[in-house]
Amino acid sequence: MSQPVSVLLIDDDKDLRRATAQTLELAGFAASAFADPREAFGELSAAFDGVVVSDIRMPHIDGLQLFSKIKEMDADLPVILITGHGDIPMAVSAIQDGVYDFIAKPFAADRLVQSVRRAAEKRRLVMENRALRQAAESANDSLPLIGQTPAMENLRRTLRHIADTDVDVLVAGETGSGKEVVAQLLHQWSRRRTGNFVALNCGALPETVIESELFGHEAGAFTGAQKKRTGRIEHASGGTLFLDEIESMPVATQVKMLRVLEMREITPLGTNEVRPIDLRVVAAAKIDLGDPGQRGDFREDLYYRLNVVTLSIPPLRERREDIPLLFSHFLSRAAERFRRDVPAVNETVRRHLAGHSWPGNVRELAHFAERVTLGLEANGPSARSDEPALGNLPEKMERYEAAIIREALAEHKGDVRLTIEALGIPRKTFYDKLQRHGISRADFRGG
Repeated sequence: MSQPVSVLLIDDDKDLRRATAQTLELAGFAASAFADPREAFGELSAAFDGVVVSDIRMPHIDGLQLFSKIKEMDADLPVILITGHGDIPMAVSAIQDGVYDFIAKPFAADRLVQSVRRAAEKRRLVMENRALRQAAESANDSLPLIGQTPAMENLRRTLRHIADTDVDVLVAGETGSGKEVVAQLLHQWSRRRTGNFVALNCGALPETVIESELFGHEAGAFTGAQKKRTGRIEHASGGTLFLDEIESMPVATQVKMLRVLEMREITPLGTNEVRPIDLRVVAAAKIDLGDPGQRGDFREDLYYRLNVVTLSIPPLRERREDIPLLFSHFLSRAAERFRRDVPAVNETVRRHLAGHSWPGNVRELAHFAERVTLGLEANGPSARSDEPALGNLPEKMERYEAAIIREALAEHKGDVRLTIEALGIPRKTFYDKLQRHGISRADFRGG
């Protein structure tokens, strides 16, 4: 049996308050009556799943002032105002401002009850939608940061805590551990979510190109600069800039990046114009920049400027308890993507999950789940399946070819040129095979 809907009733007239509360109780509502609006407001929060019914004319705070306070707290919380005849123009104005309904005195009991029922239904839908959105965030937003180990729970908690603080963040983690996912969550869970999320892999660009990519340039700034280009930093203004493999950033660019972080302004190549930017930087490194031995020629002052908050993503081998949960998720996702049934996990796969060191971390595990779904196994000992792959020779060859392409894409982080060179096939043939096998290059980009 469902709980009765809560109605918070405010009226300084003792007799009318008692009679109205009785009417609501007889109609099946749980009425809490208050003479003082200030006391009533103390019982309210955005989690209140009921309806507010209030008189307009009251001492200390009138009904309109109470409504304004409630609207600031939760604009979707329905408020019904009870008015005297002379207050009707005021009540009509309040309706335009968002009051759910007004009822003029004297009123029939059924008029109030029907209004409260409609308001309660509206509130129920609002609360259900909020719960669904929250559940969707919990289920989807943290992928692939799935995990029940203390390290992952602490990481998700820290992300929620700092997401809206605007501090620059340094993310440390091995290849494939999910550094770009962390950056995307920091963006998505912050007030910057309406701005651009701009990602740049510092290790994938030659030194001659990276400054133009970051800072932009004016037409004619250098040979080949035929038109003006907005840089990644300026494009990320109002949002989040994610710099992956920042340890690969050239020293000369590091100096300019340090100034950007300190002054929050840029000067594009080919101009003396200084442009202010509203920027949050999330940088990721595969090495420990705090260790001088690993840092190499990466500037110490830039490291300390980025190191406002450092988040470390543990490698998969250090949170083995999470591997079955992650694998199950990736297996289901792969089965849906390839339009196949979720395969049974045989003993060979289980041994590989338990014994492999997973140097490619979560990304490697996801690709292994795809190969299992396609009837293939990982390289090495687990390639000897306990159960032969089903299908005739052409079908097996198709699956094998798709697996080779996926492995090449994974190795080169989705880079088309490097993947084509490794496979030794023409570009058009490569794209034809991607389409035939249903392979999305975006799934293999770095992070």
